Amino acid sequence: MNPKLFKTMMITLVIITVAGIGSIAYIMFNSDKATGELSIEDMVEYSYTTEEMNTDLKDGSFVQIQFQLITDSKKAREEVINRQFQLKNIFIKESVNLTERDFQEGLAELETKLKNQMNELMDDGTIIDVYIISKIIQ
Repeated sequence: MNPKLFKTMMITLVIITVAGIGSIAYIMFNSDKATGELSIEDMVEYSYTTEEMNTDLKDGSFVQIQFQLITDSKKAREEVINRQFQLKNIFIKESVNLTERDFQEGLAELETKLKNQMNELMDDGTIIDVYIISKIIQ
């Protein structure tokens, strides 16, 4: 066998082996990001808690509510902080047609609407989930 050909083949095999090991290590150490799921620590780090919001409802009731928004990155969290006035606006527009009963039964729908409408506005990252963490109806 030609020594030059043997040397080229060995170098190629070493490069392929190192690249394979590197790929496996990357996948193993970044498994949360590879599956698209955030760890609980990341969820806490990338979350934003709104201040309490008050609004009246269609049936004359009042609601006081607070949300926890989970984003996918620090940049997205910062953008949510800057867009909190838009979140309040979206919430008020959504709640104007809701009744006390809607707040007793349809909270998941409200969370989904807020998440989807805010994601339409977002430039850096996305909101993964919206949680209602406090709610008082009068």
